[in-house]
Amino acid sequence: MDTRTVRETSVTLPDLDDADLDEVDSLEGEHGKLRDFRYADARLRELSLSGTQLMDGRVIGLTTQRARLDDLRLHSVEFSDCDLSDLHWEDSKLSRVTFTNCKMLGTVWEGITLDDVVFEGCKLDLAAFTRVRATGSVIFSSCSLRDARFSAADLSSGVAIDDCDLTLAEFDDGKYRDLDLRGNDLSGIRGVSALKHIIIDRPQLQGLAEAFAAEMEITIG
Repeated sequence: MDTRTVRETSVTLPDLDDADLDEVDSLEGEHGKLRDFRYADARLRELSLSGTQLMDGRVIGLTTQRARLDDLRLHSVEFSDCDLSDLHWEDSKLSRVTFTNCKMLGTVWEGITLDDVVFEGCKLDLAAFTRVRATGSVIFSSCSLRDARFSAADLSSGVAIDDCDLTLAEFDDGKYRDLDLRGNDLSGIRGVSALKHIIIDRPQLQGLAEAFAAEMEITIG
């Protein structure tokens, strides 16, 4: 099986064979289950899914103006080149799921469990991650997380954020032990006091000190 690795964090990727995938025109599936599928280039005004299982599939070029996803179970699914801005996703579990080059501005992730999940080259500006829990490895790589907020999140189980724009990203109450923040500019983050026991490189100390000084409204004379 293929993996995506950032330093000590390794994610198992979806194991898909295009020859086994059937083209579908909906993600609803039969009896709430959809398997071995390819869903491509849909342009939707609204997408609403609840209580659905998606397994072994690709979602390519999906564009929605409004998406509401609830109580979903995803296993071995790839999202690529999708525009899911204004997405509201809650109370779901994602296992071996990848998001590549997706636009997800202002998205809301609430009560989501992540296990072997990769966000690569995604725009997640103004996203809100509330009560998101990593039970397995998770990687954010080359993403924009400007003004994103992690609130009451548990990112203490093999999570790496690498080469991302974290300007004004905020970390609120939560668990962040061993969160790997190496490879990022930390000078513009907020909520430094919540980031106990994280992992950084020595050169990042200056940026972290700048973020702490701004948070504490310290004037350097």
